[in-house]
Amino acid sequence: MTDCPQRPQRTKRKINDKISSLETIGERYEMLDNLNILLGVSGGIAAYKAVDLAGKLTAAGARVNTVMTENACRLVAPKSFEALTCSAVFTSLWSTPSAKGRLTAEEYKIGHIALVDWADIVVVVPATANIIGKIANGICDDLLSTTLCAAWRLIKSEAVLLAPAMNNNMWNNPAVQRNVETVKERGLKLIGPVEGRLACGTVAIGRMSEPQDILDAIEKIASKINNRKV
Repeated sequence: MTDCPQRPQRTKRKINDKISSLETIGERYEMLDNLNILLGVSGGIAAYKAVDLAGKLTAAGARVNTVMTENACRLVAPKSFEALTCSAVFTSLWSTPSAKGRLTAEEYKIGHIALVDWADIVVVVPATANIIGKIANGICDDLLSTTLCAAWRLIKSEAVLLAPAMNNNMWNNPAVQRNVETVKERGLKLIGPVEGRLACGTVAIGRMSEPQDILDAIEKIASKINNRKV
């Protein structure tokens, strides 16, 4: 096989291209530097794209904490986010990530309240019909939904962004549309969904916006923030 010796060179080129891309992100998205971003990941098939977004946010200089639902953890491993953000991933109301099994004074704080107090911006990627319905109706039955309910201060300041993703039939359901209108009226920002190929193979509305477009939307929100957390 004559192409075998070329593989390391191609791999090295891809790595260099990736590094160059990340460096470009850091230069382009200056408003994200030193920003505290709480990334919520719900259980949609597009959850894998949230990993890409987490990497881009970190490359731009943002500090990222991640909250994942139980279903999201079935689709993407929390370790993926830990590796890219160098931060713990929160998955439950009943346990807090701790170092060497011992909780610090900081970790004894009420999880969902502390996360909201820490954040400058909250982003939910993907935002499923389920999590949108919970936000619209004040349902708090897991860490992500409870955290979003506690994020009213950020919602009022238009610093909460949702990236919906679901099947087109679900998106067009009147109940879902009613919930979408409710969260918009309350001040949450939405990006997408867009038309494209869905998980079922259909080409229709419901595909999540691409991570790069979501990054642009976060940058726009960040440009309006005057008092950043430290």
